[in-house]
Amino acid sequence: MTARLVVLVSGSGTNLQALLDATADPAYGATVVAVGADRDGIEGLARAERAGIPTFVLKVKDFDSREAWDAALTDACAAYTPDLVVSAGFMKLVGASFLDRFAGRMLNTHPALSPSFPGMHGPADALEYGVKVTGCTLFVVDGGVDTGPIVAQSAVTVADDDTVESLHERIKVAERAMLVDAVGRMAREGFVVAGRRVRIG
Repeated sequence: MTARLVVLVSGSGTNLQALLDATADPAYGATVVAVGADRDGIEGLARAERAGIPTFVLKVKDFDSREAWDAALTDACAAYTPDLVVSAGFMKLVGASFLDRFAGRMLNTHPALSPSFPGMHGPADALEYGVKVTGCTLFVVDGGVDTGPIVAQSAVTVADDDTVESLHERIKVAERAMLVDAVGRMAREGFVVAGRRVRIG
């Protein structure tokens, strides 16, 4: 059985493209059934449209409350009966109704080795701290910020002459490979979330 993925984006969609490229091979075990966004006119949506994948856009400002937006996002994703919801550069935090509906089935990436350097500035924080190794983390989303059970991690060496931009670019390359590998394995082999541990297969 092929796993159904709904992917959420807010920008250029490079992680989405990596998944689209991987899912073109039937042996991968998953297919992207819809792409959602929180704003119009972004390359992530264009990538989906070029691939013939349904899209939807839900802007927070179009709703009376954050809870109403969250409920609408929950319903929009649920309409495609996903096995996994993948946040691929989606720059909004989902709320309680979404997490209840997709508990243990929403994935997100973070450009640092969790639990180090959570939040919006992982590469900059790692560089400022002076670590020699940082990287990226794939995790199951929970109610915190970058705090969910860890699915996979990939290490990236920090070079002496790195800038935030050069370090972040190398992290993104590692992140795409990690995401594609882990989502494929989860789709093909199944997975269990037990407390803080995620076991694939």
